[in-house]
Amino acid sequence: MSEEKGIMSLEERHRQVEGYLGSTVTIEIDRPVGYVHRKGDKTLVYPINYGYIPEVYGGDGEELDVYLLGVTERVEEYTAKIIGIVHRNDDVEDKLAAAPEGMSFTAKEIEEIINFQEQYYDSYVEVI
Repeated sequence: MSEEKGIMSLEERHRQVEGYLGSTVTIEIDRPVGYVHRKGDKTLVYPINYGYIPEVYGGDGEELDVYLLGVTERVEEYTAKIIGIVHRNDDVEDKLAAAPEGMSFTAKEIEEIINFQEQYYDSYVEVI
């Protein structure tokens, strides 16, 4: 990690998230389905569960964020398989995409599902 307030280099960021592809992790959900997030003049309503891997820190120095796909009910915690990476070209962090064991999504399907938030970034999805 670089000296600058926990921010990772692009190479460190990519190495970290790529190491999670195919792994099973437990995600703490802090923005469940239906969560309303207001930031400035933008309001996001989360159509999916969104959370983080506890005590794993991403490129922004905060816990590593994960989109949880394929789980339509609100959950507080969920153990799922990491099936993709959301690389952000214009941000200091990347995000992960997870789904229940045995469930898969194409990169295009993931992009459509997470567009509610990623529309504000120059991002692309890498899948296993």
